[in-house]
Amino acid sequence: MKKLNVLVLILASLFLTSCFEDNDDIGVTGSQINDFVWKGMNLFYLYKDDVPDLANDRFSGDNEYASYLNGFNSPTDLFESLVYQPQSVDRFSRIFTDFIALEQLLDGVFITNGMEYQIFRFSLTDTNRYGIVTHVLPNSSAETQGIKRGDIFYGIDGTQLTGTNGSQLLGQNNYNINLGIYNDNETPNDNTDDFIDETATSISLSKSQYSENPIFINTVLNIDNKKIGYLMYNAFTNDYNAQLNSVFGDFTNSNIDELILDLRYNSGGSVNSAILLAALITGQFTGEILSTEEWNSEFQAVFEQRDPELLINRFPSSLNDSPINSLGLTKVYILTTARSASASELVINSLRPYINVVQIGTNTTGKYQASRIVYDSPNFGRQGANPAHTYAMLPLIYKSVNSDGVTDYFDGLDPDITLREDLNNYGILGNENEPLLAAAISDINGIIPRSINQKTNSIKITSHSKDYIPPQLGMYSDKEIPEDLLEIK
Repeated sequence: MKKLNVLVLILASLFLTSCFEDNDDIGVTGSQINDFVWKGMNLFYLYKDDVPDLANDRFSGDNEYASYLNGFNSPTDLFESLVYQPQSVDRFSRIFTDFIALEQLLDGVFITNGMEYQIFRFSLTDTNRYGIVTHVLPNSSAETQGIKRGDIFYGIDGTQLTGTNGSQLLGQNNYNINLGIYNDNETPNDNTDDFIDETATSISLSKSQYSENPIFINTVLNIDNKKIGYLMYNAFTNDYNAQLNSVFGDFTNSNIDELILDLRYNSGGSVNSAILLAALITGQFTGEILSTEEWNSEFQAVFEQRDPELLINRFPSSLNDSPINSLGLTKVYILTTARSASASELVINSLRPYINVVQIGTNTTGKYQASRIVYDSPNFGRQGANPAHTYAMLPLIYKSVNSDGVTDYFDGLDPDITLREDLNNYGILGNENEPLLAAAISDINGIIPRSINQKTNSIKITSHSKDYIPPQLGMYSDKEIPEDLLEIK
């Protein structure tokens, strides 16, 4: 088996005949990196058909092409000019100056102090920002310093957070957070007049390289004679697929009755890991269509002509030729927030045609497209990447569609039980009294209506800690292609 990028030269020969005859011999006098950016986007980009500057016949010859490339001050400027409607349609394609750091991020390795947080404001007119800790990574500076979920900070090194200084202040490797206390102004049913009381307490934090285990919590809760498996899974990382399979083996051995999957802070990752998770939850649909892919028109035509199966992701029965520990469930509870994105949404959307998915929380992000790393090499793969620079792109390459044809959920996936995280009562993750988990347990026991009244909400989450560690991973494909397709001439 070989990676999809090995097929690129074959695909290029099939449908790029209207472009320059020899991609290696274009007399470009402008930036070689800009040349790579245009070619990579011209080949892979999902929305190529909607971007006139990516048309195969866009340039009359080499000189016009060179002039076009030289019209941009940087590869980033060129890339951003080719992204289709970035405020509404493609909010996720990215270019990076360091593909080595990007690869590490995709493997769950990044620089952090271990404090994961959300930044919020109290109203649309509030210029101040405040941070609240969502969770703390084990064996990190934040854990050592005693940071805990629900801690609130209003400043960094004595400077109040605002809508403009957060990236600078929180992007430092070392800083002190200034703690505050949430004050509901004695109106517990209305947070429109809430505020933060500043304290004199500050805590020093330091960042270092960290390898994150996405399996944050896994346990079995024994409640009212029911065994409930609870898994908080914070990223879809291929390196932890075997460990994820092992967790489900423990659930199987414990004979759990129900599963609560907590994806509230999971912004995505590998499509392969998402496919595995869907199969671990079920197991009775092996070989059936989990999802299909819609690429740009040229890629789509090649796949449909040569092997339509390449566009289909099916429920697997094995992991690296070993059986997977499927639960065979017909119902699953999934906890979500606006941070739940891409591969998390892929699992929810793909399971809905097959089993009862009870989604609890708030709408998800709304990312139904997958990306892949595009390098500056002859076949846009990692091997042979241009040693003169470390630029790489992560463009959107296809839309994911479930077996019922559902895609384009731009506004996210709607919950069955709407329940926001209460910044004044975050609770303890994994504890049966934590509000979102408690809602799922209550529904399991049949004692909660399908809507929950909460106090008036004016609080707006504006960013998250991972936003300060580019990229926002989303959903990336490392799809493999059968060897026989590589023999196409």
